[in-house]
Amino acid sequence: MTRIVLVLGDITRHPADAIVNAANSSLLGGGGVDGAIHRAGGPEILAECRALRASSYGRGLAAGSAVATTAGRLPARWVIHTVGPVWAAGEDRSAVLASCYRESLRVADEVGARSVSFPAVSTGVYGWPMDDGARIAISTVRAASTSVEEVSFVLFGTTAHHAFETTLGVG
Repeated sequence: MTRIVLVLGDITRHPADAIVNAANSSLLGGGGVDGAIHRAGGPEILAECRALRASSYGRGLAAGSAVATTAGRLPARWVIHTVGPVWAAGEDRSAVLASCYRESLRVADEVGARSVSFPAVSTGVYGWPMDDGARIAISTVRAASTSVEEVSFVLFGTTAHHAFETTLGVG
């Protein structure tokens, strides 16, 4: 069974075998977590992302999918990039958000990662309500069939941390 840990902090400083990036579909960096991971990880991450775009992902990475690159200068071996859905009040995209977590764990298994750090995917500029995002994240990780031994949700800010604590039943 995968152990779930909650951390209040900066995902770019949290050691793990793999760090999950809440990427945009271009894989070429952006704002929020994506920009922070690219800045902290250095040019090696961007170089591998460009190579992915030139080969398998010419149109970008689809929402709900995941792919791994080097972690560059981050305290990890890999970055697993996943594209979360933009929240929409009139359309249920929760299956796509759950797929981000499931696919990231599948990729983690492929590369042999035993510890994975996740941000709260889609809850930033993509507008997903934090409580619902926490529910989807934790229930998906709990239900996943994976060899990953520890999943850390590294949460930026007390609001996110509290929502995950409440969902996990520790707050």
